[in-house]
Amino acid sequence: MAQIDAFFKLMNDEGASDLHMIAGQQPVLRIRGDIERVKFKSMDNETLKSMLYEICPEDKIKIFEETGDMDFGYEIPGLARYRCNFFEQKYGIGAVFREIPSDILTCDQLGLPKVISKLASLPKGLVLVTGPTGSGKSTTLAAIVDEANRTRSDHILTIEDPIEFVHRSQNCIINHREVGTHTKSFTAALRGALREDPDIIMVGELRDLETISLAMEASMTGHLVFGTLHTMNAMKTVDRVVEIFPAEQQGQVRSTLADALKAVVSQALFKRVDIKGRVAALEILICTPAVRNLIRESKTYQIPSVMQTGKKYGMQTVDDAIMELLEKKKISPEDAYINCIEKQKFVKFLRKPPTDFTEI
Repeated sequence: MAQIDAFFKLMNDEGASDLHMIAGQQPVLRIRGDIERVKFKSMDNETLKSMLYEICPEDKIKIFEETGDMDFGYEIPGLARYRCNFFEQKYGIGAVFREIPSDILTCDQLGLPKVISKLASLPKGLVLVTGPTGSGKSTTLAAIVDEANRTRSDHILTIEDPIEFVHRSQNCIINHREVGTHTKSFTAALRGALREDPDIIMVGELRDLETISLAMEASMTGHLVFGTLHTMNAMKTVDRVVEIFPAEQQGQVRSTLADALKAVVSQALFKRVDIKGRVAALEILICTPAVRNLIRESKTYQIPSVMQTGKKYGMQTVDDAIMELLEKKKISPEDAYINCIEKQKFVKFLRKPPTDFTEI
């Protein structure tokens, strides 16, 4: 048993999402969004490095010492998997660990809208799950892949850095590929994927122009492609995909994206006030003919209006999702106000609106 496993056990017992280990500081847990220090001594750089290197593969240590940044996966059987990131900082080594539960929750268990599970049955196209770091994108995506695994008879291929949720083949066969271990890059894996007879491809992160281009190409050639982006809402997601391409290509990209894109799910996590835990507010864009026309015509600023009128298709804006959570008394009015788009809708719930000088 590695020394650091005791911290992972504590992390699991406390319901923490992340563990921070920084040279010269006490270990820190992130519990329900808040930082809490662990009652443990600070470790100097060499002591912490020795502890961290104990669980790190030798080839990853070499990469870390050459570059100063590195990701890998670590698993404690019967407990959980961990997404590990090592980095160099001013006072020595640092590391952040994200817990990936061994059990994959279904869409129903997560309380996701019904339309989310339906995304798993799409025959082809591109589905993007977006949001800031730590917003639960991987958990939502894992639930969708699990739905496909249980209800379809297909080949699912995942490309991640590192592998997070591990799916066991059920009705489908599933192959997990880790960037840096099983393939050199997302782009190399996506090129190879087209010769590996997949029906569903899950790309852990669409990081650059080439990866996005290949994902769109795969979705246009009969595959169902799921991917994540670090964008805040559906409208900005469409703009981000288009704007990563050179200006002279953007017209053609808009046309291709309009045909390929099936849905965008953007989410944010809120601390619950009724029980311990967190809950996600989801913005859902379903690409109806009206939405496709807006993408082609570069009128993405009209997408929120289409979502307001497209509730029968399962669409909802983030403000509608936040309002529903607030009315069910699951989240605080202050959290709702800070994270909403149209502040005026939520100000009436506040005893004293928080001051944001950037909005004065």
